[in-house]
Amino acid sequence: MRGELFTTKIVLENRAYFFNVKENRMGDVFLQIVESKSKNGEDFDRRAIVVFAEDMQQFFAGLDESLVFIEKERKTRSKAEFEKKLIRKKEQAESVSSEPERTRAEVKRTGKVRVVAKKK
Repeated sequence: MRGELFTTKIVLENRAYFFNVKENRMGDVFLQIVESKSKNGEDFDRRAIVVFAEDMQQFFAGLDESLVFIEKERKTRSKAEFEKKLIRKKEQAESVSSEPERTRAEVKRTGKVRVVAKKK
């Protein structure tokens, strides 16, 4: 393809991403990021963005900030889920222990044993 300097492809479940480094007629180098996803098994929906070389530092700085935020958020959510599980376990343990226990004196002993069901 005309002007294409480098390309790489990342394939995920139902999407593919293409990272194309290109050069236009004026000699400007740019990155084209294309997302391609299957619509109905036959057609593809393609979307692209272009980032020119002079803007890449700012673009990647913004991308990096976003990735840092996502990672922080993921850790925060993971920690919150872990804490919720601990609280639920503690509440379950407390509800079981708050049930009244039967003392030996409350248990009626008849001395008779009855078999209710036999295992086969």
